[in-house]
Amino acid sequence: MDSGNAAWMLMAAAMVFLMTPAVAFFYGGMVRAKAVLNMLMMSTVAIAVTGIIWTLWGWSIAYAGKDVGGIFGDPVTGFLLKDTVTAKDGIFTSVDLKDAPYPHTIDIAFQVAFAMICVALISGALAERIKVSTWMIFVALWITLDYAPMAHMVWNNGLLSADGAISNAIGAPAHDFAGGTVIHINAAVAALVIVMIIGRRIGFKKEPMRPHNVPMVMLGAFLLWFGWFGFNAGSAFAANGTAGYSWVSTTIAASAATLGWLFTEKIRSGHYTAMGAASGMIAGLVAITPAADVVPPLWAIVMGLVAGVVCCFACGLKFRFNYDDSLDVVGIHGVGGVLGTLMVGLFGAGTGLLAGGDYKQLLVQFLVALIAVIYAAVVTGVIAFVLEKTVGWRVSDKEEVVGVDQSDQGESAYEFALSAN
Repeated sequence: MDSGNAAWMLMAAAMVFLMTPAVAFFYGGMVRAKAVLNMLMMSTVAIAVTGIIWTLWGWSIAYAGKDVGGIFGDPVTGFLLKDTVTAKDGIFTSVDLKDAPYPHTIDIAFQVAFAMICVALISGALAERIKVSTWMIFVALWITLDYAPMAHMVWNNGLLSADGAISNAIGAPAHDFAGGTVIHINAAVAALVIVMIIGRRIGFKKEPMRPHNVPMVMLGAFLLWFGWFGFNAGSAFAANGTAGYSWVSTTIAASAATLGWLFTEKIRSGHYTAMGAASGMIAGLVAITPAADVVPPLWAIVMGLVAGVVCCFACGLKFRFNYDDSLDVVGIHGVGGVLGTLMVGLFGAGTGLLAGGDYKQLLVQFLVALIAVIYAAVVTGVIAFVLEKTVGWRVSDKEEVVGVDQSDQGESAYEFALSAN
């Protein structure tokens, strides 16, 4: 066993796990004070439900199970992780290497953290109006039917992988280093579909819905940036040069995107805002995710700047098209994820159209992104529609006005009492 690689991957798994609590703070600060606990609860539920589903059959569907049509693995082979923690003689073991440089249990830890953060991202679009009970059911169904198959298709030699049918047909290997399609496009499309089904918040476009705690947003954003080092560099699956460069490119793109967003809003509104800085850094981190290992520094700067500017404008589309993506999941993760995925086909060293390659890499990136959008839209649409017609997504209008913290959690984040003195 390579203890160095094992230690790094355990650390990377812990860093990616931290990203879901970071999202809770990031989203929690962006909502109004009457909904902050609800946002924290949705990330908490995402962690808890995903942890169980991944143990039962999610790991098997994504990675351990026998391939079914290049779309998913069978849920039986790795049920309760038996492929990984049970030796050939049927005796429990946690150290079986299975020809890998470190125990596969570390891979389980790393990948379940990815699943947790992915589904938690969706919650930002649904802020201030949904029931935690429905969210619990959704998380279980979505991880099973959407996330795990998507991970299998892209990262486990499935339909959308570098060795899959799409790549073979085009003659170029699809490249998604750490989750442009599996995480960001997937979550954003799911968020948009659910928003279209459940409708807008009361008062959308009619009353101010400002972040109640911007320092909390900034804390969440910087914790996300820290976690992203595990997210991207950890996707090298070794403590090596690829991990090191992925750390560097991640920082370059996030820095450039932060500046791109700030300059854009300065021109538009005359201010450099803390919210803009936080949103810009996330946009850059999203965009570099599928490309962190293959774009040289100059192109990482370009990717970041483009993501910062484009995502800044994209977040305003919800007002033009009248969909209530409460915390800009679509504008940042959707648009940023698509940009990053396509820019692999432009800037990827040796294969990108502008970096020594030809059109094939761009074409395969486009097709993979398109199929990911369609799959996520269809599967999420079915799940969300069924939940809407059965248990229902939303709290009542009265409960929404009072605040979901009081109506759904029965508590509030801030208790203020006036002194008689």
